[in-house]
Parts: sequence; structure tokens; C-alpha cells
Amino acid sequence: MINRRNIRVKVMQTLYAFTTSVETDRPIDPQKTLTQYFNQTRTLLTSLVYFLTEIARYAEKDAYRKSHKYIPTEKDLNVNTKLAGCPLLWEILELEEYKAALKNEKPEQFGDETLIKKIYTQLTATPQYQQYISIQENKIQEDRKIFEFIFNDLMLGNEIFINHMEESFSNWNDDGDMLAQTIAAIIRKPQSAAFRQIITPDKEQFARDLLRTVIEKEEYLLSLITPKLKNWDPERIALLDMIIMKMGVAEFLYFDTIPPKVTINEYIDLAKEYSTAQSGFFVNGILDNIHKELAQQGKLKKTDFRKA
Repeated sequence: MINRRNIRVKVMQTLYAFTTSVETDRPIDPQKTLTQYFNQTRTLLTSLVYFLTEIARYAEKDAYRKSHKYIPTEKDLNVNTKLAGCPLLWEILELEEYKAALKNEKPEQFGDETLIKKIYTQLTATPQYQQYISIQENKIQEDRKIFEFIFNDLMLGNEIFINHMEESFSNWNDDGDMLAQTIAAIIRKPQSAAFRQIITPDKEQFARDLLRTVIEKEEYLLSLITPKLKNWDPERIALLDMIIMKMGVAEFLYFDTIPPKVTINEYIDLAKEYSTAQSGFFVNGILDNIHKELAQQGKLKKTDFRKA
């Protein structure tokens, strides 16, 4: 679920937190901090699914509230609850992993009943919803379409919802796009949901090995980077740029199944997105020079990643 790019982001953030904590009274444990970042992704995923299912379930609350008015109208007594009872919703709600995630992550603490009601109210006024409830029988493809509409248009396309997520989750900007793809997969096939194992064992091992390698081999990595800085003062280079370069060189030397071109492109993108305006160009130049030098010296021991 957590992809390689997202892993690099979390390792980068962990290294930044670790580096800035080393000279304090309470330096962090980098491996524990990395675990916390993974756990944040799980909490965010659970909360997104919680929002989606609560919007769908709100039809029941709406029907109950309207039927218990002092003088309910005929319309109040006939609120359509098809969405709240649809098989797709209940397939998600009955997933054992999701039930466990609800218990452990407690997404209701990040919920907003007013926002859920507002999105549900917006939903009921759309032609997509009217088309959905006009179909008498339950059709899984129609359930998927309305859930995709709720998630993509009324949640992700809603500035108020996005602001709420940004305020509630520090990792929203890092994980949001990736988890949107995960939610799409859950809507298509609920049984594919993996709340417990948010990251596969091989990718977690990659993350932990990358983190450990950069810390343990820091002196050697710097010995390769510093000569390439020429007129740059290493102490004046953005800390994040230095961390990104150390990660890139570590992948060149110690991760033999990752093609150097992939490494360079990934870290250029991270530098552009997370560091300064010139960082992408700067990181590209340094990593490319180091890669060429290591290749000439025969220090790159790469295997065919397609066979790895």
C-alpha cells in the first residue's frame, strides 16, 4: 500500500527529525519514529474510509430525524435509505480488519458530524444521487459509481473537507494522493483492504535498511558528497538537500536492485517538492556526478532489477 516514493519521503522526514534532535537533550529513536510515520498513514486511511461510510450511513440518521419531527410531512416520512443499506457499504463495514482499525485508530476523534451532514445534504441534491435511488434493485456497479462520486467529487473536491484533513493530519499532503488510490481500490474490491499491514514486509525492510544505512554510513557518504560541492559550503547547504543526497548515494552503493536512474529521478522530485526552488537542479548535478564517478571506479554492484 505504501509505495517506494512514499517510503523515501518518510525516511527523509525521519532523518531530518533525527538530525535536528541529535544535539538536544532528547534525541529521537529513528526506527521508532519511522514506525510512527507508518502508523499515521494507517490512521489517515481509516479516517478516510470512516468519513466515506458515515456519509453513506447518514441517510438513516436523516430518515430518523425527519420522521421524528413534531409534525412530519409525507416527504419526511419517506426519506430514501437505499445508500445506507447498500451491499457495498456493509461489505466494507463488516471487514474484520476495518472493525479492528476502528477500535485501534478511533477515527471518530477526527470526524466532524456537521461536515458529514453537509456533504450528505449536498449529495442528495445531485443528479447522480437521484439517478442512484431511482434504480429499484441493488446493483454493485451502481454502488461503486455513487461511492466514487462521493469520494472524488464531494470529499476530495470539497475545499472545506480538504482543509479539515490538512488541519487534522500532518501527513495529509504526503499521503493523500497515495491513499486516494487505495480508497479507489477498496471501493472496487473491499476484500483488498489491508488496514493491519499498511506496508508490505519487503518495503518495510527497504525503509528500515535505508534509514539505518544512511545513519551508519554517514561519514563515508559525506566523504563522497563533499568533494563535489566545489564552491558550496557544506554547512550552508539546506539540511534537507544534504539528507536527500546521502539517501541517494546510499541507494547507489548498498541497494543493488534499484537502478541508479530511478534513484536520481526519485530524489530530484523529492528535492523539488520538499526543499528549495533550486534544490532539484542542485541534487541532480551532485548525484549524477557521484554516480558517474562510482561507475568509473567499478564501485556500483547493481544486479538486473528485472530479475531481482
